[in-house]
Amino acid sequence: MTTIGWSFVEAAARLLEREEREVVLGDLLEAGEDGLRGLFGVFDLAVRRRLALWKDWRPWLASFGLALPGSLLLMGFSVSVSQTYQRLVHPTIFKATGLTVGPGLTLLLCNVFLLAAWSWTGGFVMGSISRRTVRVSAVLSFLPCVFCLARFRVESLSRFSLLLFLLPAIWGVCRGVQIAQIKLRSALILAAAVTLLTIPTWASKGSWIPNWALSWPAWYLVAMAWRGQGGRERERWRTN
Repeated sequence: MTTIGWSFVEAAARLLEREEREVVLGDLLEAGEDGLRGLFGVFDLAVRRRLALWKDWRPWLASFGLALPGSLLLMGFSVSVSQTYQRLVHPTIFKATGLTVGPGLTLLLCNVFLLAAWSWTGGFVMGSISRRTVRVSAVLSFLPCVFCLARFRVESLSRFSLLLFLLPAIWGVCRGVQIAQIKLRSALILAAAVTLLTIPTWASKGSWIPNWALSWPAWYLVAMAWRGQGGRERERWRTN
């Protein structure tokens, strides 16, 4: 195999996990495969490994049950928060006389917390249940954002008001990939706070649909933390 051909094979092998990559490259060297056949072999193996990940239900839930619909709902709520801010808060907040705010500051703060909590918990669940397919979930989140940014036509708002959810969502994904689950007490407090803040909107026709669609990741974290705690307690009983 020529040096150039081997370089292409090594580049393609980066699609594989590190441990498997070393084994595959070693096997190709021992077999004396030429560059083209080695390249096709590595690509074939990488594609089969990626497709095998989708035999599980978790990547489907993360991508099509959370990332895609969640990004659309969160963009809508981001615009709602921006409009609430514009309506309730004076454009010039800091003046020589002090802070000037509208009468609905409590509502605005509650909505900001809800937006951050929904974004973070959704991102956390997406990262924790689909670590190896999180890039696909991220693409499915960004595609609606690009589409809506191109078609945004609210003159009084910046088009980037659609993306207020993005930073807490990215933070949540990173934490989900790192630690998979949070402590039960923290999960319960977060889920209860999110649910309580949505109660005033239950009387509004149709509002419960996006509220529950965005709130279920918080309760999923509670379920996972409860399950993890139960597993640790069973393990403790076995060791004792």
